[in-house]
Amino acid sequence: MIQMLKPSVPDAGTGRRSIAVLVVILTAQFMTVLDGSIVNVAIPSIRSNLDTGGAALQLIVAGYVIAYAVLLIGGARLGDRRTQRRTFIAGLAVFTLTSLACGLAWNEMSLIVFRFGQGVGAAALAPQVMTLIQRTFAGAARARALGVYAAIVSGGLLAGQILGGLIVDADLGGTGWRGVFLVNVPIGLALLVLAPRVLPVAVARTDRTVDGLGLMTLTTTVLLLVVPLVLGRELGFPLWSWLCLGAGVLGLVVFVQVERAVAARGRDPLFAPQVLAAPGLLATAATLFLVMGTFGGWLFVSAIHLQSDLGYGALRAGLQFLPMGATFAAAGLSWQRVPAHLHSRMIPLGLVVSAVSLGWLAWLLGEGADIGPAASVAFALFGLGNGLAFSPLMTRALAAVPVTVAADASGILATSVQLGTVVGIAGIGSVFFELEATNAVVVAHLLGMATALVAAGAAAVAVHRIRR
Repeated sequence: MIQMLKPSVPDAGTGRRSIAVLVVILTAQFMTVLDGSIVNVAIPSIRSNLDTGGAALQLIVAGYVIAYAVLLIGGARLGDRRTQRRTFIAGLAVFTLTSLACGLAWNEMSLIVFRFGQGVGAAALAPQVMTLIQRTFAGAARARALGVYAAIVSGGLLAGQILGGLIVDADLGGTGWRGVFLVNVPIGLALLVLAPRVLPVAVARTDRTVDGLGLMTLTTTVLLLVVPLVLGRELGFPLWSWLCLGAGVLGLVVFVQVERAVAARGRDPLFAPQVLAAPGLLATAATLFLVMGTFGGWLFVSAIHLQSDLGYGALRAGLQFLPMGATFAAAGLSWQRVPAHLHSRMIPLGLVVSAVSLGWLAWLLGEGADIGPAASVAFALFGLGNGLAFSPLMTRALAAVPVTVAADASGILATSVQLGTVVGIAGIGSVFFELEATNAVVVAHLLGMATALVAAGAAAVAVHRIRR
């Protein structure tokens, strides 16, 4: 029997309860995003402490993001079926427990497994955040909340680099790299106490189902594409790796056909046609994929280059990203003050600025040069460009999505962000480890610049679709 509950009506978003909801869900969201990059600065310490190779290091970073990415849509659907409140709390509990397990990991394999577990918890809680915002806030309050959300999603990656350096360098209680995972535990426990008290009871839609076949097809396809990129280099790209890549491409075609068949039977596909038809959603998802492919891969190799090649300590390496984080936060939180008629131009402009700054960094860091004042300026410009692009792109796309399909839309956009990060880490990371003896960071910068230019074109398409 279908459970019918009266939908919650969004308020103005200015009451104490609404603010409390926003604080709880965005703090949890920040933790999940933070864990996508906080481990980057700790990688050299993990490498020496656990005697870990390049492929295992990529899996430690990307394993979390893989599980996060492929299960996000299922998490969004589960939130509809079991209510966002219950699913958020369950995901937060799993994330907190597996963060503790990561901090206690005894070898590289246990750390990889627990990182996948973290991704499962993140995939359960993260899609509920955007849906709860959509259903708690209305009008201008919703636009402001979504703007903060977008800044949290992207700014968390940069904050992770800096915070990771602080934690590893502080070595509190002799925890070393383990501290980057253990820091989640007290925060997670506090949120687990607060969440049941402040989160609203959302609509329970037991008529919705989880598309198990689609989820299995998507998961298999992502693994077929990512695992050969991560493991292939160290193994000399054997025949099986090329066969897996080919099967992954075929898997994308199969996935599309599976989703069409599910929709034709009147069931709930992972990517519902009415959601994909939302103005600008697909173009926005493609742009976010390209942007995060650049961003995630670049952060991964840069953190290793600063410590392994330039000999910086973890704290110094993390602080090199401070100018980027400052300009990103400033742009991401203040872009709405720019006249509305200029918002659509900010997105491609921001990505072009990012591309140019990456090219400048590639030139400045040639021959293994240290980070000087000019490179710090380039870092700041890179953050500024991404801040000008990311927040308005996501906010404008979500503003065009009806509340009734908010869960699915949030899952699709978040999946694009995470899959882009996975591909960036696997692709750019493989190039970096292959050419580590040479000036691989310059190669990574040039790859990032090329991707950012492509992303600028995609952003222009996304803006055009949204404006229509």
